[in-house]
Amino acid sequence: MSTPSIDLPEPKRQKMAKVIGTHNGTFHCDEALAVFLLRQTPTYRDASLKRTRDPAVLDTCDIVVDVGAVYDETKLRFDHHQRGFTEVFGHGFATKLSSAGLVYKHFGQEVIAHRTLLPADDAKVSLLWLKMYSEFIEAIDGIDNGVSQYPADIAPKYRSRTDLSSRVGALNPWWNQPTDAQTVDAQFEKASALTGAEFLGKLDYYAQAWLPARDLLVASIAASKAGVDPSGKIILFEQFLPWKTHLFELEADEAVAAVAPNQAVYVVYPDEMGGNWRVQAVPLSPESFESRKALPEAWRGLRDEELSKASGIEGGIFIHASGFIGGNKTKEGALKIAQAALAM
Repeated sequence: MSTPSIDLPEPKRQKMAKVIGTHNGTFHCDEALAVFLLRQTPTYRDASLKRTRDPAVLDTCDIVVDVGAVYDETKLRFDHHQRGFTEVFGHGFATKLSSAGLVYKHFGQEVIAHRTLLPADDAKVSLLWLKMYSEFIEAIDGIDNGVSQYPADIAPKYRSRTDLSSRVGALNPWWNQPTDAQTVDAQFEKASALTGAEFLGKLDYYAQAWLPARDLLVASIAASKAGVDPSGKIILFEQFLPWKTHLFELEADEAVAAVAPNQAVYVVYPDEMGGNWRVQAVPLSPESFESRKALPEAWRGLRDEELSKASGIEGGIFIHASGFIGGNKTKEGALKIAQAALAM
């Protein structure tokens, strides 16, 4: 009697993990971050890493960064060392890209959408993508490519060795420590984790604190035009929020011209501590110490009763000697300072 055959299910095929390739030896901030960013995408989340300069080994990798002398998105090769490479991020940025910038340019929006749980085509993803390049990635690109922040004929007055690129560099073994591949690869993983923690920390801040402030600013502008100053010269915030960068971007954005003020002059907001109120002159630019219209010179440097008497506004606390900021005990008093200064 023959034994009946039994149909056994086919064994499940193991999904092959992707492999990221980069160079071995001394590592730098740009490829450490590039590897981390790739591992934040669904495609390369569980990817292993090969650190080598052997072209035959690199050819077996699914994606290669910072080695190989090729930049070709279609071939998933992202190096920036080859002769003639001039790629920049675009969108007004002119710094030559490192491997971090290259990977961020092509995968950054995917990383941000995944982290923030926003749809990839959400306008906020694009806004965060540009913000993170400006505030985080560009410096890494510039340092790795030897792009100075200052003209060559200006010597820095002091040195800084606490930037992210310097801290990654310090994770390389010292000259008198072991430099075998296993040791250096382990240090590279520490470097990649370091860059990633800083990247995600910065991204979380911009997504969860900086970006919501933009919506509050837009709402405050509309409310202020309706109830405080129809010209938009004075903006009232009911709570403190980071406003400078958002304000300048909104003023320059034609898409929001209907709610953005035309050259706001003063902002009024509650002090973060103490229950008092501040009135601040809008600067000429987010980094400028000069104001579009400083508070009146006759009030500058005055405090308390002397200020109240000079201005005719009760509750005076101070006007800074440069006129860029002042304080009052009440919201109404701060608004009066702004309104009187605007009229003077």
